[in-house]
Amino acid sequence: MDTEKIISELSFKAVRSSGAGGQNVNKVSSKVVLTFDLKNAQALSEEEKLRLETKLSSRLTTDLVLILNCDEDRSQFKNKEIVIKRFLEIIKNGLLVPKERRATKIPKSVIRKRIKYKKNISEVKKNRRKPNLD
Repeated sequence: MDTEKIISELSFKAVRSSGAGGQNVNKVSSKVVLTFDLKNAQALSEEEKLRLETKLSSRLTTDLVLILNCDEDRSQFKNKEIVIKRFLEIIKNGLLVPKERRATKIPKSVIRKRIKYKKNISEVKKNRRKPNLD
């Protein structure tokens, strides 16, 4: 994954933030909206695109576009940095290949130990019973 190439494919749009905030919010377009077209991305291989499509299916639009917003800061520049960092983290986690699980074999000594313990508990419980005087 080449981060510089991916970042060059991102498109940004500055929008006015919503909610309370007074004059600054009403005048300044500090909210940043990042869009990434997964289908037409040249920085990713077909295999990587498929993996991201399955892992990020809930975050993608029907056209396979990822949209992220950031309006945490008053500065448009800082919001852009935050949203890029968030985007790269999402892509990095989406491209992780989980390790294949291999079944472990239980050692014979552990099995013997467990059976011995069970027999011991069984004897203790048997000794608690009233004796049969028939």
